[in-house]
Amino acid sequence: MRALVQRVARASVSVDAKTVGEIRQGLLVFLGIREDDGEGNAAKLAKKVVNLRIFPDNNGKMNLSLRDISGEMLIVSQFTLYGDTTGGNRPSYSVAAKPETAKPLYELFIQLCRDQEISVATGVFQAHMEVALVNDGPVTLICHSEN
Repeated sequence: MRALVQRVARASVSVDAKTVGEIRQGLLVFLGIREDDGEGNAAKLAKKVVNLRIFPDNNGKMNLSLRDISGEMLIVSQFTLYGDTTGGNRPSYSVAAKPETAKPLYELFIQLCRDQEISVATGVFQAHMEVALVNDGPVTLICHSEN
């Protein structure tokens, strides 16, 4: 499981020109799920993302987590995080989980973040989405649960 995590001042996601999720200060998380991911991967990654210390403390040092700042999280499904471009110019998505496997793990990841007392907004699984954000820093990290 992979997460592209961006520290944001605000972010929103729309489907068919209707906003379906939005947050203020916090994290925008694009979540990719691999075909062999399971519940353990979701738990490991949710814990990692929620506890990332990438928000500035009073001295300007990135030392605070999402919980420390009472921040919010916007989670957007993103199978293209498993796009493989090593074989040419058209990415292969052969290791990305099929929707019937990915959706329950996506929903579990959301719930695991909420269980950590994080306010979570989401996109719509498998929908064509438009994401708007103001990246703060910018700070962008790739986190994963693979061994």
